[in-house]
Amino acid sequence: MTAVPDVLTEVEGRLLGLSNLQKVLYPATGFTKAEVISYYLEIAPTILPHVRDRAMTRLRYPGGVGLPERREERGGTTPPPPGAFYEKNAPAGTPDWVPRQRVGTSDGVIDYVVVEEPATLVWLANLAALELHTPQWTISSGTADADGVLDLPGELPREGEPLADRVVVDLDPGAGMGIVETARAALLVAARLAEDGLVPVPQSSGSKGLQVYAAVAPCRCRDAWAYVKGLNATMARAHPDFFVASMSVEQRRGRIYVDHNQDLAARNTIAPYSLRGRERPSVATPLTWEEVGAVGAPDDLRFSPEEVLARVAEHGDLAADLLHDQRPPLPLG
Repeated sequence: MTAVPDVLTEVEGRLLGLSNLQKVLYPATGFTKAEVISYYLEIAPTILPHVRDRAMTRLRYPGGVGLPERREERGGTTPPPPGAFYEKNAPAGTPDWVPRQRVGTSDGVIDYVVVEEPATLVWLANLAALELHTPQWTISSGTADADGVLDLPGELPREGEPLADRVVVDLDPGAGMGIVETARAALLVAARLAEDGLVPVPQSSGSKGLQVYAAVAPCRCRDAWAYVKGLNATMARAHPDFFVASMSVEQRRGRIYVDHNQDLAARNTIAPYSLRGRERPSVATPLTWEEVGAVGAPDDLRFSPEEVLARVAEHGDLAADLLHDQRPPLPLG
């Protein structure tokens, strides 16, 4: 039996049925599904340029944040938090107006949703897809086969493989390292990226970490990965008491690890302006470098949906440097 929606609404000509709008998805604050939908609709003009033309992985919380149920769709790279599950394939009942892209992966062909318009954001929010994750490559840069399948690139170059148009430096603090130390690491990484001719863009993950992005001219994902891997080693050599190149949890204690694997074609990162499924509603928020340099307390770079909307109204898109058509080339290794 198909559930009857509580509300029918129209978003730019798309008719959508919304349900359980008063359901609390963030019990710690009482933040409801209606408020999640409202946030994504309001932030749509700003988030859409960052997620268009990319395969979308969703982290869904149908029972709300912090519940004990656990489920993970095949293909997820990390275990989901309690009460959540990763969703890569388009779910049953996906509207026919929602674009999709079939992608060949090591786990088989995945039928990804592609978010191109505000109505898709509202539809996903109604499914309690709180977190939106995208890769660094774009769909249009690749060439699908006769069956419409776009194969992920591997180690060797292949004609028609999708290309990355940005790199991400994911700063992962080890035990004993907080946001103040992570902010310092971001400043050091940004200086190196600038030396290489890139324009660094900082983003709070909405959780405990920071990311530094930079737009690049379309390049192989493997080359972007190799560049950030080299950056990992460079930072560890230059600041051995602060950065570590090893993935070992024990060796990362009291150090910052530059996670270059987020640049692999099979990986994805939290999209700018996406909500996070934490105890309180927070947002992956683009920042100014002045804010990063002024960090003094754990909550200095944690922003609520309301605060993010106010920031956009005041400053515009602080990640706009990732969207320019003229992009510097990936530095040679």
